[in-house]
Amino acid sequence: MPASSFRNVALVAHVDHGKTTLVDAILGATGVFAAHETRVERVLDSNDQERERGITILAKAVSVEWKGVRINLVDTPGHADFGGEVERALALVDGILLLVDAADGPMPQTRYVLSKALARNLPAVVVLNKVDRQDARSDEVINDVYQLFLDLGAADHHIEFPIVSTDARAGLAVAGVGLPPQGSGMAPLLDAILETIPASGGDPEAPLQALVTNLDASDYLGRLAIGRVAQGTLRAGQQVALCHSNEEEPPIRRRLTQLLGFSGLGRTAVEARTAGDLFVVAGFPEVEIGDTLADPQDPRPLPRLQVDEPVLRMTFGVNTSPLSGRDGSRLTSRQIRERLEREVRGNVSIRIGPTTSPEIIEVSGRGELQLAVLIETMRREGFELQVSRPEVVIRQIGGVPHEPLERAVIDIPSEHVGTVTQAIAPRQGRVTDLRPGDSGRTILTVLAPARGLLGLRSLLMTATRGTALIHQHHDGWQPWAGDLPARTGGAMIADRAGPATGFALENLQKRGVMFVGIGEAVYEGMVVGETSRGDEMLVNPTRPKELTNIRTHDHDEAVRLTPARRPTLETAIEWIAEDELVEVTPAAIRIRKRFLTESERRLARKAR
Repeated sequence: MPASSFRNVALVAHVDHGKTTLVDAILGATGVFAAHETRVERVLDSNDQERERGITILAKAVSVEWKGVRINLVDTPGHADFGGEVERALALVDGILLLVDAADGPMPQTRYVLSKALARNLPAVVVLNKVDRQDARSDEVINDVYQLFLDLGAADHHIEFPIVSTDARAGLAVAGVGLPPQGSGMAPLLDAILETIPASGGDPEAPLQALVTNLDASDYLGRLAIGRVAQGTLRAGQQVALCHSNEEEPPIRRRLTQLLGFSGLGRTAVEARTAGDLFVVAGFPEVEIGDTLADPQDPRPLPRLQVDEPVLRMTFGVNTSPLSGRDGSRLTSRQIRERLEREVRGNVSIRIGPTTSPEIIEVSGRGELQLAVLIETMRREGFELQVSRPEVVIRQIGGVPHEPLERAVIDIPSEHVGTVTQAIAPRQGRVTDLRPGDSGRTILTVLAPARGLLGLRSLLMTATRGTALIHQHHDGWQPWAGDLPARTGGAMIADRAGPATGFALENLQKRGVMFVGIGEAVYEGMVVGETSRGDEMLVNPTRPKELTNIRTHDHDEAVRLTPARRPTLETAIEWIAEDELVEVTPAAIRIRKRFLTESERRLARKAR
């Protein structure tokens, strides 16, 4: 297929602005869903966690036909923690659909993904989505979009973008700003793609160069390399050279066992893929992201993918608690290390490194959510592990230690603005913008050290009864801000092992909030609750009720317990202190002290 017969385009936007729903509408409009098929909403969010969290985590591609032109669509994550997926997706495409909510307007991730696209000189079609909302403010939002392009230093040809208004849920679109009429379908958007996104360049007769941007695996074909042909033609069964990261070793020369292309939601075997097209190949179990498939007679590697460096790190280690081995099937340091090494090969924004212990591995990433998703994925695969509190990566600039600076945009009910400002002030945060919105909500923009925003999400969710929305992304580096306040409550630490009793918990809940319920197994050094004051407290959660032969009203009164506050994975890693760990198993999330006995903790405090 000649280059003029296909287009490569990425959908980029802020979280929850409707990218995946728009893909559903395009698939329906181009006949990918057969008439007899059951339609599945957000069909590309096939990962369990994507559906549960309502976000896209992994970039995915589909292919549709429109007016004789094949359009390869890449759906990308909207959360800054998965920016590595966005950067890989942009390496595959020649233009973007910039999706903006007609009510919310440009948000932090809109700025982030647009800056990445402009840096690659990619043209954009601006899609104004959700124009059917009652609080839509389309004209004002489009002005904000123009201002965003100007703020990012866009060239004139970038600012002359077409605008398409859509109601993606209903599958309707109209050129310009307005409400799509019934029956309009998605034709205006698909036509704008053909008119605005250029055909892929590259000489199909030149020596082969194809960049690998993603990896997958098949039970039948083994490791799969996904990427884009930069020049030349990739043919099924031909011999190619794999230019890998170790430049001192010669390229690996081998014959392709399978060549696939994207077709609808799936992949089909093809004879060739020419310059500019996307491919999936099998035959190189050694392949890694950033490698080049090249002409074996003239192997020339392409520049490797460059992504932003991680800003947070934490440790993953073997579960050493007394309850280890009860739930999981993968318990050893070797299994954990192999799993993390496999993750690094397929996720360019994750790094791993050694620690002083062979059973503990340091893992670095973009943010808390990205690391939490990795831990949750391992947990569902049967791993047991214990993880530390996230710490920021320190960078020396001019001999001065610098820490990551984060920009957070917080959308809250207006009556809670004071709560936010009081929460961020001791965290070295400052409000740079305050914008009253519609429906009694206010949007605040906050700049703060990344350390200062750890735990802020759960604090705001509690204070606003789950109505707060917070999005943050990396905004550079600043000199070390000094000590920041820790959590307000202290840890209730079990001083012995056994099942928790109602009698003990009823007395302990007067001193704070409990993390465990009646009958749950606890062990020495396990954190069973949070005290209302900041001091730690050794407690006996297994204490039974004393039996006597005296009957009184008070003595025989039934136990009344407040339901335990079960820590989630995110809230647990945000809450723990430096000397605590989160124990993660397929069936439980527990908080524990790094040293389980009081004598060990006393020695550790003296050593510090």
